[in-house]
Amino acid sequence: MKHLYQHLKAHERDLIAVWKSKGLSNKQIAKRLNRSVSSIGRETKRNRRPDGYYVSIRAQTLTRKRQRAGKRRHPLKTPAVYSYVLEKLRTGWSPEQISGRLKKEQGHPVICHETIYRFIYDSDNQDKRLWEYLPRNQKSRRKQNGRSVHKVRIPQRVSIHLRPTAIDLRTEFGHWEGDTVEGRKSERDGIHTEVERLSRLMLAGKVTAIDSPKTLSAQVTMFSRLPDSARKSTTLDNGRENHLHFGLTDRLGMRTFFADPYSSCQRATNENSNGLIRRYLPKGTSFKDLTQDELNDMVWEINNRPRKCLGYNTSTEVFEKHLRVAL
Repeated sequence: MKHLYQHLKAHERDLIAVWKSKGLSNKQIAKRLNRSVSSIGRETKRNRRPDGYYVSIRAQTLTRKRQRAGKRRHPLKTPAVYSYVLEKLRTGWSPEQISGRLKKEQGHPVICHETIYRFIYDSDNQDKRLWEYLPRNQKSRRKQNGRSVHKVRIPQRVSIHLRPTAIDLRTEFGHWEGDTVEGRKSERDGIHTEVERLSRLMLAGKVTAIDSPKTLSAQVTMFSRLPDSARKSTTLDNGRENHLHFGLTDRLGMRTFFADPYSSCQRATNENSNGLIRRYLPKGTSFKDLTQDELNDMVWEINNRPRKCLGYNTSTEVFEKHLRVAL
């Protein structure tokens, strides 16, 4: 009966060292230990010192080191996944987006987004400063609060509570949420954003002043490029820049609704998208030298990243799909 192979024990290495020092051959040692000659030859060759001598303590240490290394998994499963994660982090993808996209793509092992977070915040990786690639550039994870809105008197204001149920449930295409991202306070300019509720596609236009005429002009410019089926309504906050909202109805036939004062959660889609813009343009950043082309590049990147809420499809993919159906 053939015996199963067993690794050499520490006491066997001691005997090998002693017999080697006495000049015994590998064949003689193998016979005494009831081992194969190839096992003895492999042992003495891989664990000997650079000068050719075989020392049992050194051989045992090297063996244990190899065993530990063999059992140690790559922190992100494989070097290929490691490279993929770093590449996507550097382009602004979040760990959830990376994990979700890996599930959709073939040929890659699947990892949880928490695995990526643990890798980023691991003490052994602090020198890499990988947390700087995260959306909020935080050394530790903590909950963030959204900003509030201001209560003002707006003519012809229609409450969000009168909005059709199909909009609330995101079952109908072509309904948007709008808001303005403020630049440096002393410059009083900003960026008006509109986000389609179903696809989360973002449109953005720079405004030289946060007031009603400039905001309405930006909205008309953005929405006039879309067919009627893709611009049915928009839900806004109670800011001063939305006083002329009825101009959208007069010019484009769009309905307008308003969230309750100090209830940014009612426009969470737009608030979240504004947070994505803030990754490129943090609070206090001057928009003075920002061009519309540069802003369009930022929006393009946002619209072409996979989104967890969309099954890790991109906003552009979902928007174009619904647009084809609507036309």
